[in-house]
Amino acid sequence: MAVNNGELLFIKSVKDGIPNRDPLQDSDVRRIFPEEDGRISLTDVSIKRDCRDYVASAEPDGGEGKKNYIYIQEVFDNKGKLLGRGSLAKLIAKNVEKEDIAKKDMKSILIDHCFDVRTFGVVYSVTPKFNLTGPVQFGWAHSMHPVDSQYVQGTVVIPSQDLKESGEGKSQGTIWTSYIVPFAVFCMPGVINAKNAEHTNMTVEDQELLLKSLWQGTLHRQARGRGQQQPLFLIHIEYNDPFYRIGYIEELVSLEPGEEVWRGSGKKPSSVKEIKLNVKELLDVIEKNKDKVANCRIWANPQLNIIGDIEKYKQELW
Repeated sequence: MAVNNGELLFIKSVKDGIPNRDPLQDSDVRRIFPEEDGRISLTDVSIKRDCRDYVASAEPDGGEGKKNYIYIQEVFDNKGKLLGRGSLAKLIAKNVEKEDIAKKDMKSILIDHCFDVRTFGVVYSVTPKFNLTGPVQFGWAHSMHPVDSQYVQGTVVIPSQDLKESGEGKSQGTIWTSYIVPFAVFCMPGVINAKNAEHTNMTVEDQELLLKSLWQGTLHRQARGRGQQQPLFLIHIEYNDPFYRIGYIEELVSLEPGEEVWRGSGKKPSSVKEIKLNVKELLDVIEKNKDKVANCRIWANPQLNIIGDIEKYKQELW
């Protein structure tokens, strides 16, 4: 079956960390809105990294038919050297036993055996060069409320250097500093382009793995600095028309109690229990466009309070 034109919306929360830091701001949060707006953001690159890392861990040998290798990832050779694009491609060609055709047709190898190439596209800058526009495109994920980051310090008990017999060296632990976000809820839109899917050979199975990787990848890719992350809500809308989509569906959902409370009182939300996700407007728009909607599915975390009846679209979690 061919992949339908579609849209998706993914909402996740984070506690006590920053999933995607800004190296130009001392690894603080990314702010692409004015300071007074208060919202923070995550790049689409970081979301794709979550998906890629999950698939790479779930199917390290490429899965059934060796079709789900991950091309864009961090791989080192036996000397500790980080592999570049050309070497990564050659490694995949070796794994699928197609080294003999790699020099003249690396494009077909990557399409046939790499989930992220079929899904997100690729820029292959090694001769012979080629590029594929990915059928799946994510927007930036923005927080659905104002967020304040905090600058914190701590100490590491173990010193960075051994204490020598002469008394020289480090006798105390080192001090660490970091920015942290107590709590934030992020909303990320995405589109699936049916025509681009034809060019990359993206399949319905790829689409289903993508949706699963968004949810499970958020749970899988955990680290102290990234905080405790939790997927909250995912909707996937498929259309009958390969050239149609509702568009900007992220503007059809909102958090309650709302901006007037957070800005008026100065109290920001600090947990999932303190918020409600209002999806009534989105559901109404889907209903008004039902003649153009081929399918609609929703995955929801049971911890999240939702305003709007999603039962007819609700799916079991992975």
